[in-house]
Amino acid sequence: QVQLVESGGGLVQPGGSLRLSCAAIGSAFSFYSMSWYRQAPGKQRELVATITTGDNANYGDPVKGRFTVSRDNTKNTVFLQMNSLKPEDTAVYYCNAHRPFPVRHYWGQGTQVTVSS
Repeated sequence: QVQLVESGGGLVQPGGSLRLSCAAIGSAFSFYSMSWYRQAPGKQRELVATITTGDNANYGDPVKGRFTVSRDNTKNTVFLQMNSLKPEDTAVYYCNAHRPFPVRHYWGQGTQVTVSS
């Protein structure tokens, strides 16, 4: 019942910036916490950032101080501002919507971020 569409990925040089967007199509967006995950080739998927229904944000250690997650409930959209990008940030980035009661998880199709000189 919820569709997630990521956009904003691309190729950037180290030290550059990108802004990812995840648009949610469906009802009750404000009741979902939203997360960004990423997966690099040959590696496990890892949590990048989470923003709760109360706008409380948390980040994985590798991106703290460089990435900022935010949401706009009036537009049913979550953002990930990525600054000071490093080659190790290269991955497919996935948007995830989740709620605890009842348990629900929805995933976007992913958007490629490549950081290379």
